[in-house]
Amino acid sequence: MTTNQMTYQPIHRLGVLGGTFDPVHYGHLLLAESAREQCRLDQVWLLPTASAPHKQRQSTSTAHHRIEMLKLAVGGHPALHVSSLEVDRGGVSYTVDTLSIIRQQHPDAELFFLMGGDSLEDLPQWRQPHRILELAIPVVVRRAGWPEPNYDTLKKLVTPQRLARIRQCQVVMPVIELASTEIRRRVGNRESIRYRTPRAVEKYIETHGLYQ
Repeated sequence: MTTNQMTYQPIHRLGVLGGTFDPVHYGHLLLAESAREQCRLDQVWLLPTASAPHKQRQSTSTAHHRIEMLKLAVGGHPALHVSSLEVDRGGVSYTVDTLSIIRQQHPDAELFFLMGGDSLEDLPQWRQPHRILELAIPVVVRRAGWPEPNYDTLKKLVTPQRLARIRQCQVVMPVIELASTEIRRRVGNRESIRYRTPRAVEKYIETHGLYQ
């Protein structure tokens, strides 16, 4: 389902989860579902990047394959949708540009940008961090048992009131140690990836000979 196909219903609280998703795994899906539930989001959009700024030297599967695997992974969930916005735009995918476009498409929706605690540390170095924090509330996802995220990194970028709002939107998810790099490695070594990604995605990887 593309972004244009999702505009038929009003969206009041919209979560955005970007990434390479090469391939999507249960960690991505659990993060999206935990944020949807705890932040009471109407929808969560999963946006595969055309080219991530920090991964420009890394070889990835084609956008078509990554989008198809995402569609298989979220199929049947009424609130999780795959958006090809960044892929359709092409070039390097900067968060500020993506959020600006979504804001234009849904001016009345409150935007929430899903990220891990490690990304929070780096956010001040992203392109136009002030603008990112104006456009969306960062939802920092913390794994159960892990240290509290360091929100002090945002003190110079937002008002105390905005920072308090950001802190309130923290999400805790169960510990799940999965990584796309490990799945690709296991496929390349002909090792099992069962229960690391949905079965439909596993079969898609096998059928199309990905990561070999």
